Amino acid sequence: MTRDLIPADAGFVVRLAEALGPDSVRPPEPRYLEEPRGRYLGQAAAVLRPASTEAVARAVRLCAEARVGIVPYSGGTGLVGGQVLPTGPMPVLLSFERLNRIRDVDVTDGILTAEAGCILADVHAAAAEVGRMFPLTLASEGSARIGGLLATNAGGVHVIRYGNARDLCLGVEAVLADGTIVHGLSRVVKDNMGLNPRHLLIGFEGTLGLITAASLRLFPALAETATAWISVASPAAALALLARLRAALAGTISAFELISVEGLQFLAEVLPQVSLPPAMPGEWRVLVEVDDGPDGNVAARLEAALADAMEAGLAGDVLVAQGDGQRAAFWRVRETIPEANRTIGAIASHDISVPPSHLPEFIERAGQAIAAIDRSIRINCFGHLGDGNLHYNAFPARGERRDRYDPVRATVSRTVHDLAHALGGSIAAEHGVGRLKVADLERYADPGKLVAMRAVKHALDPLGILNPGAVLA
Repeated sequence: MTRDLIPADAGFVVRLAEALGPDSVRPPEPRYLEEPRGRYLGQAAAVLRPASTEAVARAVRLCAEARVGIVPYSGGTGLVGGQVLPTGPMPVLLSFERLNRIRDVDVTDGILTAEAGCILADVHAAAAEVGRMFPLTLASEGSARIGGLLATNAGGVHVIRYGNARDLCLGVEAVLADGTIVHGLSRVVKDNMGLNPRHLLIGFEGTLGLITAASLRLFPALAETATAWISVASPAAALALLARLRAALAGTISAFELISVEGLQFLAEVLPQVSLPPAMPGEWRVLVEVDDGPDGNVAARLEAALADAMEAGLAGDVLVAQGDGQRAAFWRVRETIPEANRTIGAIASHDISVPPSHLPEFIERAGQAIAAIDRSIRINCFGHLGDGNLHYNAFPARGERRDRYDPVRATVSRTVHDLAHALGGSIAAEHGVGRLKVADLERYADPGKLVAMRAVKHALDPLGILNPGAVLA
């Protein structure tokens, strides 16, 4: 469909500037055309920076009339190339950075209404000001924006308790491909008046409509938190530990992260300034956090549950954080593992999920399969054990360049994805499809699902102007 689009030229950029104002149209700076892993370099005739939903609608109408593609740009933190268009007719890039207002915070309804350009950390701060919290949490919260997080149905470390971005949103305001504004900022949990647009737009990566604002669910701030760093013998032991803690701690587990020792070694190798917890035996670690309201006594309850787990042989060494400083240090280890990965440079990165019961089998079989391809490849496996989402990434041997492994990169990814699919999982767990995984979606998705997706895309964006080439070929 991208072949039917018309390249944006200088005359069209002038018309956009006349319609939106000169401050809303700029030449593209390099930061808009790059993505974190350096796999793609985008192109754009101009960067549009509308400051209102109505301005977004005007821009979209002009692009529809001219058949010019629009690449939506949020925080630029996406890892599958959804925010950059390397080839094809020259598009414009539409940035939401000026749509950055917190429109309303309603404690009674438990709703925070945020524009798409709001940075996640600012949403956290606005919720905290009224004694509430917005639980979507991830390492890029200082730059990731609400629109992009919803467009990719972002996950993060608290999915085990609160769900993905979709579960934390009651409604969206959006602009469709013809410039129609959808006023869907719902404040009610129950609404069965036909289709709720959020179910179509969240997770479809800006290819059906451009989210401009969202009604986000707030939760009571949790007064007590306890965090522990634990050694476990294996992923199977970690899974059994999670089941035991769930039974003992009655729904208070807000994070349960599986971390391989390889990830700690990567930090020591390239980020020695990150303070690591004391050495523990074994190849695997778990970072667990529990939260509760006042008088929840979570620290004592967690320590008691972990003592029982140690007696049962499910946990080795245990270190419970003593105060906020040590808790923050534990989380800094987890949150800087992706930074260490980028510094080393992955051969291939995989954001997969399988049913949690199959995680131990996946990790064992994938390791064997990668070793059969090249025994020098290092695997850094970490992620959200409770929801079955692993970041299973392959790296060169220490001292080697990743381009030496280019001949096997596709084979490595195919091997990982084939196994995840065979075990009933997904090859796009929380990062989305973007442009990186379009061929993978074609290979692994149910054919009926693809038919439905294409039908919806054609109905809502018949010209194919919204994020051309993303998600669907």
